[in-house]
Amino acid sequence: MEPREEGQARLGRSPMSASSFAGVGVVRAAHRFDPAPLADWMTAHIDGFEGPLIVEQFKGGQSNPTYRLSTPGKRYVLRRKPPGELLPGAHAIEREARVIAAVETTGFPVPHLYALCTDDSVIGTPFYVMAMVEGRIFWDATLPHETPPVRAEIYDRMNAAMARLHGVDHVAAGLGDYGRSGNYLARQIARWSRQYREDEAAGRDPHMEQLVEWLPAHLPPGDETTLVHGDFRIDNIVFASGGAEICGVLDWELSTLGHPLVDFAYHLMMYRMPALTIPGLAGADLIALGIPSEEEYVAAYCRRTGRSGIPDLDFYLAFNFFRFAAICHGIKGRLARGTAVSSEASRLAMDFPVLAKLACDQAFKSTSLGLE
Repeated sequence: MEPREEGQARLGRSPMSASSFAGVGVVRAAHRFDPAPLADWMTAHIDGFEGPLIVEQFKGGQSNPTYRLSTPGKRYVLRRKPPGELLPGAHAIEREARVIAAVETTGFPVPHLYALCTDDSVIGTPFYVMAMVEGRIFWDATLPHETPPVRAEIYDRMNAAMARLHGVDHVAAGLGDYGRSGNYLARQIARWSRQYREDEAAGRDPHMEQLVEWLPAHLPPGDETTLVHGDFRIDNIVFASGGAEICGVLDWELSTLGHPLVDFAYHLMMYRMPALTIPGLAGADLIALGIPSEEEYVAAYCRRTGRSGIPDLDFYLAFNFFRFAAICHGIKGRLARGTAVSSEASRLAMDFPVLAKLACDQAFKSTSLGLE
């Protein structure tokens, strides 16, 4: 498979745990398919599969439609490319399947991949089938129903998982050609700037216009290359029922080879994210909640990865808010074109200008020059 940078994909939520059953319903009209050929394919390609097969769709998902497949003895999860015209390189199901299978060999917690299908004749688009991870997903970063000690442990587990991911030997795992090495941040800024500018259906924003010019002119020094997740958020992680153990990290569509500090800063955005469609911790009483402060969380990651600190953290945060805004801009464009796949799309599109403004605010913090 040819190397590919993340950037053409879209923000996605993939509720794949037992706790997400309330988010499962009938398959939406635009994503329906005949389950009989799928059952035949699973019989031929998945050991132990026995029908009959019931297909339901998870209600979340901004990118690749995701389905729960139920049989009398087992449940599976299917992820597919959406039907219709797609941007080149977008919705890279094949890459998702490849990285999940590779990372599983390292012992990192991911759902087991059963099989990938690139034959459009089965359900209309390529797809893969993986295990349904039992556990729970938290949609609110403040974890309102947990106790302070459990919150603290959950955040420590997340921090450790991110550090562990960035320590994976991607070459030994067979991912040496999974992306380009070096110059990741500059390439990412160029890619997301281009994607923002090419999507004319979503309109323009003055903060984004400033950032498109400012970001490449203020790149911090230094470079590193590791495997990066690209969308490492608390709602993309399945935790054990009644505990803090991580059972599976989900939604690998934006994964590639890249700069680990950029990846970590994306994860860290939760500390500065207000109560938008995907709520963050901004304004929350972290001490009362038992959640570590941003400074403590950064220090824990640095300790685990052997760093003395992250001098350019505000720049990495500015870029990630810019990237997040560009993703929501893309969702806004898909709404305008009638191809958005989730009921949350309109809310995420409304978040776009707020995120663009937050990106500018971070840019001001990252340098004494700031944005003019």
